[in-house]
Amino acid sequence: MTEFPASDDAAITDRNRLAGRAYSSDRDLAARQSLYQWQTPRHDLPGMVVERLRGVRGRGRVVDVGCGNGKFIQRLRQDRPDLDLLGLDIAPGILAGVPGPVAVADAGRLPLASGSVDAALAMHMLYHVPDIPQAVGELSRVVRRDGLLVVSTNSGRDKAELFELWRRAADDVLGTGRGPDRISLSARFTLEKAPSLLGQGFGRVERIELSGTVTVHDPDPVITHLASYRAWADQHDVPFAATIERARAILDEHIARHGAFEVKCRAGILLCRHRH
Repeated sequence: MTEFPASDDAAITDRNRLAGRAYSSDRDLAARQSLYQWQTPRHDLPGMVVERLRGVRGRGRVVDVGCGNGKFIQRLRQDRPDLDLLGLDIAPGILAGVPGPVAVADAGRLPLASGSVDAALAMHMLYHVPDIPQAVGELSRVVRRDGLLVVSTNSGRDKAELFELWRRAADDVLGTGRGPDRISLSARFTLEKAPSLLGQGFGRVERIELSGTVTVHDPDPVITHLASYRAWADQHDVPFAATIERARAILDEHIARHGAFEVKCRAGILLCRHRH
């Protein structure tokens, strides 16, 4: 499993970068999400959340911490209009299109009373929190004793082909023999690390692995995904735009030769409950 430098950690958790650049709108997040259109099997993650919350009765309170562009809230409003939903995120810009109520809030200091929610979501976001144990403690505090926390993140082996593509392109741009690694957003909180971190606040943690293969016959979906990391361009130790363009040329050659480019996706969800 690749280890990433501490400077990457600081960039991944920097609130100004997150709120002001990475998630000032949903452009780049939506670009990363769009890659999964080409995955088989397709995993309906919002649908899985709806299913896992079937035990939360009408008017039950659910909070989506780090709700981003609101794809989980939108699905819950559609399928579970009986729930009392609240979306929280540190980036005001990305909340613009999320159906309310929403609020700007920090996962490390949740503006909620202890035991006040029946369920909480923390979907692909805990790796952005500077102090993960503190955030887990806050989630543990606000979820009632018989409640549920649903978390998602990526495996440390997720999309290894994109890391190799980036290294090859960066090597060609720099001419160094081996290009620097692409920044990994989820490295601080991978599917492998998550159970022990979540176990500090929840007595029972169930891990469900979700895997699939993205197959593209055109470079655009992969290039769009790589380019969506532009907020961290200064962390890559290589000219970002030039590396993106070199990656496109490598993909063009690969697809011409093999007919397609494949990316192995490895992620999962974790279901967390208090021990009674």
